[in-house]
Amino acid sequence: MLGVVVPTTAWLGDRVGLARLYMIGLAGFAIASALCGLSWSLPSLIGFRVLQAIPGALLPAITMTMVYRIVPKDKMGAAMGMYGIGVIVAPALGPTLGGYLVEFVNWRVIFYINVPIAVVGVTLALMFLPPFPRYPTFRFDVLGFLTAAGGLVCLLLATSEGGAWGWTSYPILGLFLASAVLLALFVVVELELEHPLLNLAVFRTWPFTNSLLIIAVQTVGMYSTLFYIPVFVQSAMGLPALQSGLLVLPQALVMAAVAPISGRLYDRIGPRWLVFFGLLIAAFAMHLMTGINLNTTKGEIIAWTCLRSLGMGMGMMSVTATGIGALDARLTNSGTALNNVSQRVSAALGLAALSAFLSGQEAQLSADRGGLLAATDPRIARSGLVALYQFSKSVTLEEFATALSNTFAITTWVTVLAALLALGLRSGPSNAPRQRPDPGE
Repeated sequence: MLGVVVPTTAWLGDRVGLARLYMIGLAGFAIASALCGLSWSLPSLIGFRVLQAIPGALLPAITMTMVYRIVPKDKMGAAMGMYGIGVIVAPALGPTLGGYLVEFVNWRVIFYINVPIAVVGVTLALMFLPPFPRYPTFRFDVLGFLTAAGGLVCLLLATSEGGAWGWTSYPILGLFLASAVLLALFVVVELELEHPLLNLAVFRTWPFTNSLLIIAVQTVGMYSTLFYIPVFVQSAMGLPALQSGLLVLPQALVMAAVAPISGRLYDRIGPRWLVFFGLLIAAFAMHLMTGINLNTTKGEIIAWTCLRSLGMGMGMMSVTATGIGALDARLTNSGTALNNVSQRVSAALGLAALSAFLSGQEAQLSADRGGLLAATDPRIARSGLVALYQFSKSVTLEEFATALSNTFAITTWVTVLAALLALGLRSGPSNAPRQRPDPGE
């Protein structure tokens, strides 16, 4: 549902107005969150979560568009640094707070907690948000919406269920084929219409297109760490959910400290060297993670993740700022929508590809080690059931650690490639005045 709704944000922002749509999104998110907390069964919870995703998809794109409409271009780095605290830190804080509430309070509270926050947000929006002009809108692009929604649903469903259904199974191959056809049709439709759902002219601006490529790599690297490290510390180290969440909390604090500083540096020196050196630091941290094994300590994991967060905090919001900042003001809505779509799709595709690689590595390592041990080995015959179980569990964990090390090696080199792409970004402060849309257009 997130993928379906995001492409509509550009049209809705012009139609309803940014401030009004923002407040509607916050209020809708609060109501849907309360319904999630009141759910009485798994199907009802899933249904309310789908409902929650509708306003949840509106908020990131609308918020970023408002930032670009309000903030002068020469202060955009500082503004995006503050905005980035929420965007970058939230995925790391969420597991910690959620783990605490589920373990010590009640799982329903993870939904109820959104209600007072949304109420405060709507109140502050009414008090402080400036009036945004509403621009003339044209007939809703129904065909573009259906092709984009259908293509994204097929793609995200295939990547999320590929491991369970089998990557070469007919349903998964059919979903990938349907996604390719529908998304290709979406591009054809948008290029032919005078007033498309998403203006694909944004891709004619190379800094924006380059920023999407870098963002995709950053997103894959960020979510791979946030996903696999907690799994490793729970399975290999035996830590409960809350402690594993606390283990990744320091990296969130590093990002929170670095993001505003990097934003101010962006305004002074531009994005190129911030992003380049930030990605190199992140790649070095990922390289250190290739040394992960069953003897890895909690201190090493904290050091690796914090170093990686330092690099990510230096460059992540700078890439977004320079990409969308390069667009004409009337293309900002489409640019922010496509930016959010890129992040969601790259996160899903990246995790799916890495998970498939990880599973393949584990299977290959298991087969290799199994081939070295004969079934008639006298040591096996003399071992009891408990000893065999312990041996099997130890070997399985070693295989997982080795496969995870190989996975981090891939993300290391992909991050280095993104650092090379960063050399094509702008260097130096932006002195060009931002073109603002004419309300009379």
